[in-house]
Amino acid sequence: MNIFRGAQHPGWPARLGPVRVAAGAVSLRPVRLRDASAWSRIRLRDRDHLEPWEPTGRGSWEARNHASNWPSLWSSLKAEGRKGVMIPMVIEVNGEFGGQLTVGNIVRGALRSAWIGYWVSKELGGAGVATAALALGVDHCFGPVGLHRVEATVRPENLASQAVLRNVGFREEGMLRRYLDVDGAWRDHLLVGITVDEVAGTVLDRLIREGRATSN
Repeated sequence: MNIFRGAQHPGWPARLGPVRVAAGAVSLRPVRLRDASAWSRIRLRDRDHLEPWEPTGRGSWEARNHASNWPSLWSSLKAEGRKGVMIPMVIEVNGEFGGQLTVGNIVRGALRSAWIGYWVSKELGGAGVATAALALGVDHCFGPVGLHRVEATVRPENLASQAVLRNVGFREEGMLRRYLDVDGAWRDHLLVGITVDEVAGTVLDRLIREGRATSN
């Protein structure tokens, strides 16, 4: 992994990977202004795949995910990254935009914790991309970012995402009742977490040992 010069806080900005899975070479890099068209194209095309798991937004899905909305979103994400409270990344597969991974609510001090979230295009589902991207993100959190704990929330109905989280080593900690307004209603979410002392070496090393990924 390579931390760029002029980073505003540990771990931002950065390029992570690549790691190879069935779908190809997976890497993480900071969001870019020129991601607008790729981001919008995938989001609009894969609405049925993405919308059931995402927070309810104002306006139509088409309006919220139009390319014209990306510049303001990019600017906001970049500002949060500079403040040191977020790490907004793009998931690339073979150099192409394939989704996003975000580390948010980064808290330092005695807690040293954050949440992590991700999405990948429908065509990349089940090919190891989300697992590899999440492993890169968690290892980055426990390495250069210097965190002790990373958590995530997932709807009980989202079995695919639960499998990804288990593959990386997250453990279930409890149920958050009516936790988030998702897809038009308040939904229960499972809370899962992982701490640095639960990882022997790196998550990526374990995936490689298990045959889920290769380093080249």
